[in-house]
Amino acid sequence: MAEQVRWLSTKDASARLGVTLRSLYRFIDDGELAAYKFGRVIRLKESDVDQFIDSCRIAPGDLEHLVPPRRETGGRIL
Repeated sequence: MAEQVRWLSTKDASARLGVTLRSLYRFIDDGELAAYKFGRVIRLKESDVDQFIDSCRIAPGDLEHLVPPRRETGGRIL
C-alpha cells in the first residue's frame, strides 16, 4: 500500500521553515522547493519541506568567512 501524502498549506510550511510567506513563495518560484496548485490553493508535501530543510544544512567551516579569527592572549584563545 502506498504511503499517504501529508499536505501543508503555505502558511503551515512557512511556519515550519521559520520564514515569511514571501520567502516561501521565492523558494517555490526559484525551483528550490516543490509546490502543487489545486485550483486556487497551493500545497506542499510535508516530505518535500523536510528534504528542503535537510538540503539547507550548513556544513562545518562554511561560515568561516563570517567569524573573526581567533586571537591568543596570554595562553588563552579569545
